Amino acid sequence: MPRCLSDVRRTTQLRQLLAQRTVALPGAFNAVVAKLIEREGFSACYISGAGLANGAGLPDVGLLTLTEVVAAAKFIAEAVSLPCICDADTGFGEADNAARAVREFERAGIAGIHLEDQEFPKKCGHLEGKRLISVEAMCEKLAAAAAAKSDPDFLLIARTDARAIEGLAAAVDRARRYLAAGADAIFPEALTTKDEFGEFAAALQSSIVNPQSPILLANMTEFGKSPYLAVEEFEALGYRMVIFPMTAFRVMLRAVGEALAELQKSGTQQAMLDRMTTRQELYEILRYQG
Repeated sequence: MPRCLSDVRRTTQLRQLLAQRTVALPGAFNAVVAKLIEREGFSACYISGAGLANGAGLPDVGLLTLTEVVAAAKFIAEAVSLPCICDADTGFGEADNAARAVREFERAGIAGIHLEDQEFPKKCGHLEGKRLISVEAMCEKLAAAAAAKSDPDFLLIARTDARAIEGLAAAVDRARRYLAAGADAIFPEALTTKDEFGEFAAALQSSIVNPQSPILLANMTEFGKSPYLAVEEFEALGYRMVIFPMTAFRVMLRAVGEALAELQKSGTQQAMLDRMTTRQELYEILRYQG
């Protein structure tokens, strides 16, 4: 059973965290990894669409259904007390689908989702050949999603992939319009330099007539277009969330591949025992008494 550290809803917990500091969100692709994220002292968790799709043996092009993603996200959210943000890709359809997605993720105990402005089938944000839907179509999705919220603290994040297609100024313009349509936060995908992250934040903040700056999310994925920046650097630039969507997944895949190669070669796992989580350690992570 998940631990209940507070009577405060996890949506509200996330809002409180973001008001205090920049939050690092490692990516979980299943519930036991989320438990490790919580054990290591992180205060929030990110559920990566790529992680869920790749874990199902699929590319990250939006092939999993809403039902499948919500079911996986629910396992993760119920395993931990952390607020979890989930990748909702393009909203699983048009505006009405995006509204339904919000209701389903709320019921699953998720603290927020992000929707992106790519056409379906989508692509990883760091690949070439992406196509965008119109600003008007994305604003319609966001307005429907915002209206569907039953919890005002549920965090609706708009991701824009416009930088790679239309340029940085267009990404800023889309972000402004997405906020006006009902988004609570903005996720600019695939910015290419530290200066671009800073320019995007400064341009967006200067255009908002609001005592609070817009909430910004930075994607610190590996082997992509963005430079490797530390959480503290993003905080100085004005970003309140930094996700590490596939870090654990990539480390896991390399480790498992190496272990299987060794097993195939030697016919025994005995030499790998010191690299394994023991039975007792696993039980402790699962809070199982045996």
